[in-house]
Amino acid sequence: MADTFDARLVNDPFDDPVLYVAFRYERRAFLFDLGSIENLSTREVLKVSHLFVSHTHVDHFYGFDYWLRCSLNKEEAVELYGPRGIIANVQGKLAGYTWNLIEDYPLELTVHEVDETAVTSARFRAANRFAAESAGAREFYGVLLDRPSFSVRAAILDHRVPCLAFSLEEKNRLNIRRDALHALGLKAGPWLDDLKRKLREPAAGGERLRAPRADGATVDLSLKEWKEALVAETKGQKIAYVVDNRYCERNIERVVGLAADADLFYCEAAFSRAEQARAWERYHLTAEQAGRLARRAGARRFVPFHFSARYESEPNRLLEEALEAFASANGET
Repeated sequence: MADTFDARLVNDPFDDPVLYVAFRYERRAFLFDLGSIENLSTREVLKVSHLFVSHTHVDHFYGFDYWLRCSLNKEEAVELYGPRGIIANVQGKLAGYTWNLIEDYPLELTVHEVDETAVTSARFRAANRFAAESAGAREFYGVLLDRPSFSVRAAILDHRVPCLAFSLEEKNRLNIRRDALHALGLKAGPWLDDLKRKLREPAAGGERLRAPRADGATVDLSLKEWKEALVAETKGQKIAYVVDNRYCERNIERVVGLAADADLFYCEAAFSRAEQARAWERYHLTAEQAGRLARRAGARRFVPFHFSARYESEPNRLLEEALEAFASANGET
């Protein structure tokens, strides 16, 4: 079965960091960071339902204006998550334009500001000329989104400013066993999607569901019975996205916890091991440190990126150092 999440870096590893994740079976996509996104088509931008911004240094937030320009006619509301200060950052971006002709546009953006213990939200609507409207607050325990089929978690890292790392985790997959479907003489159809949706609901079990047989009859079973008869449950896909942070114990612990057992681990690898002191001074990782983090997290696949432009004359240097550390047998930190 194909992966649910189709992830790709939008830019070259030496360019602005942006990860685009399309949902293979939905008309939905997520963006992790908002560096330059001109390489995305308008169609791809319009699929984005959630934006996740690590921090608002220019190379991670420059693309907000392009996203805004593409999205003014978007009917579905969009959510943006970012670190402390993100509401004021978005408000400042929006304040840079004249909105006297905007009231008939549908765009609605809710911005969620993530701090150590709380998520504070504000809404910006074109219908209200993007004036900030309070949208409440809630406690924060690491989870940003919790949906029936996936969740998004965040960890706050130290980059001299708070910097968010993210994980996108598919919940266990519910796969229909086609052999069992045929053995029971059942017809495939929309009822199978309904079954999987109901099985993900908290109270699933005793509710009954009627399904069509190929001979025109129907079968009526409880959700629990359908699950036992037809469904194979397997582990879902997990993607971790980690950018600018210093290689210190607090950051290491948070990154490894967030990215544990990731199928795909995207991690910044800004400097060579030869410039470890500069990496520490700049609150960035070396390629070797990124590889160690991926190994400690137990990642299945490691993708280093966000390379410093100082190594463009040696385009493979950081990649090789990162992958060498990831493959190292000693796993030291």
